[in-house]
Amino acid sequence: SEDAWTKEEWTACTVESTSLCRELQEKGQFLAASPLHPVATAATVRIRSGQPLITTGPFAETTEQLGGFFLIEVPHLDEAIAIASRLPAAKKGSIEIRPLASQEGLPADKFDKNSDSRSTSRYMLLCYGQEQLRNGFEPDALQQSQQEAIRHTLLLDARSQFISASPLHSVSTTTCIRIREGKRLITDGPFAETAEFLSDCYTVLAADLSEAISIAVGYCNARHGTVEVRRLHNLPSLSA
Repeated sequence: SEDAWTKEEWTACTVESTSLCRELQEKGQFLAASPLHPVATAATVRIRSGQPLITTGPFAETTEQLGGFFLIEVPHLDEAIAIASRLPAAKKGSIEIRPLASQEGLPADKFDKNSDSRSTSRYMLLCYGQEQLRNGFEPDALQQSQQEAIRHTLLLDARSQFISASPLHSVSTTTCIRIREGKRLITDGPFAETAEFLSDCYTVLAADLSEAISIAVGYCNARHGTVEVRRLHNLPSLSA
């Protein structure tokens, strides 16, 4: 939960996490990382009956909220578990490990744009949906939806607003890590049993929250589920 950290603890957490990121970078395993701004600054985007519905706050009122992300490249799950167990956030919350899925046609990630500028900030679009609904799509409909998302992403890339796209494997592949009283607890499945699960993440550059929302509206995920818009903290020391 966001109130689990004092300001001093949060600062210490970022310093320790940054040190681990540098170590992973030296091994060629680090891609990107960033804490997110509080959920009070988030916006939730849905499109229903062709009309965008914009609300403030996260998509789900859960006890624990997404506080940050680490994108790494390792050969197997055991190594990802070992790295997650070293993150200080595991001692107060949960680390959810999800493998990324490959998607042909997406532009290459641009992690060199890992810092805010005077005119733009980085926003993460967290796409949530019901897996059984997506799994129930006809193959042609699913492919059409994927191609629509790719076209929108390519348009953002042409505007120099694209940073990364991360389609995720099913929640059935999830592993959760917690550290309690010095002991590592490993469980299968997501940290929270909600109706909608995280399916895709996009990181984009936008002038402000309003523009980030307009980008989220362009993704078909908003029609079939929910897109949560969260601003990323600017921590240049975490740049790849």
